[in-house]
Amino acid sequence: MTHPTRIRISWPANRLTATLDDTPTVQALLNALPITAVASTWGDEVYFETDVSVPREPGAQQVVEPGTVAFWTDGDALALPFGPTPVSRAGECRLASPCNILGRIDGDPRLLATVRGGDPIRVELA
Repeated sequence: MTHPTRIRISWPANRLTATLDDTPTVQALLNALPITAVASTWGDEVYFETDVSVPREPGAQQVVEPGTVAFWTDGDALALPFGPTPVSRAGECRLASPCNILGRIDGDPRLLATVRGGDPIRVELA
């Protein structure tokens, strides 16, 4: 029996964990861990570049639930939306373009509101 894969995302003010699905993008991400990057924010979304480059998967989505762990293939970046972005309509979580869906943040994704642009951010196995 396989156990769910969990990652820890940490930054100076806080940390959280996320549970990932078994997808080709998740496998590529796991092979690149640990990742240390500089966080950027875009509305209520945190994103940061990775060394992972993968194609967009057939199930890629642009409108997602808050707390979705997404991979933005156009920018080789992890995208962590927790609320509306500048392109959202009616309060939805709308990403810049369709993203591969990797999993979900465990607990309250609003913790991501404590990430500031320029913060160091680290992703590792939990």
